[in-house]
Amino acid sequence: MIRIGLTSFSEHDTLTGKKKSSLFEYAGFLPLVELDTSFYGIPAAKTVENWLTQVPQTFRFIIKLPSPLTKQKDLAPEESLQDIYQQFLKVMAPIIKNGQLYCFLAQFPAQFKLTKENVRYLEGLREMFQELPIAVELRDASWYTEGFHDKTMALMKKLKYSLVMVDEPKLLDTVPLDLTITNPEFVLFRFHGRNQTFWKDNSPEWRKKRTLYRYNQTELNDLAEKIQQVAAEVDEVAIIFNNNSGGDAAGNALTLKEILNLDYQALNPSQLGLF
Repeated sequence: MIRIGLTSFSEHDTLTGKKKSSLFEYAGFLPLVELDTSFYGIPAAKTVENWLTQVPQTFRFIIKLPSPLTKQKDLAPEESLQDIYQQFLKVMAPIIKNGQLYCFLAQFPAQFKLTKENVRYLEGLREMFQELPIAVELRDASWYTEGFHDKTMALMKKLKYSLVMVDEPKLLDTVPLDLTITNPEFVLFRFHGRNQTFWKDNSPEWRKKRTLYRYNQTELNDLAEKIQQVAAEVDEVAIIFNNNSGGDAAGNALTLKEILNLDYQALNPSQLGLF
């Protein structure tokens, strides 16, 4: 099965015609969403329970791991990784129990380079989460260099991580769109756009610049071929469009859905379907 989704559910007016949409409204168009609220802080249990009331049983969630678990925020003096893990898993338990977790997303920063220490960290993270599905996104090219590429893939397979297949600007230190399947049960594509000019922008306006990109028809056709190639070898495929600085993600997602000839059943009723 191939599922297409977006990062967040509230900011895609191309879907609903509204500047601020609910998860219920979003789930009338797409069967998958990636949520990063947990990256900044573990949500309240009631928030997670409310998500489940707004979507059909066929809907799936990709949940980003809290930032301390992916070395993007220092632990507070009173915190431990184990404490954060336990709190996070307790809150996410309803999604897991309901069978609606597609995967957790462990997105590591560019500073997370290929070192023995970081390899051990990935091993420890797997021990912590045991058999739960985790997609790992690496942001540094050192993991993909000619001398270490095969070792990286072997590590991911050994730990049963699904290495995220990333589309992003092609710069000297960015990662390639690598189609190596490291977990045959599921794959996650993440499309960030190809805005080379602002990919490394660190100005106060960086969020409005880095993913300011709209894929054209030729690019989407090429990505569709790659998706179909991978889908023939795995159980499930998820595609997330993260190129939404200019509001382009939803339009690209709907176009890709047409290219792949996908017809999602059992979505929520949309407003258009009510009349």
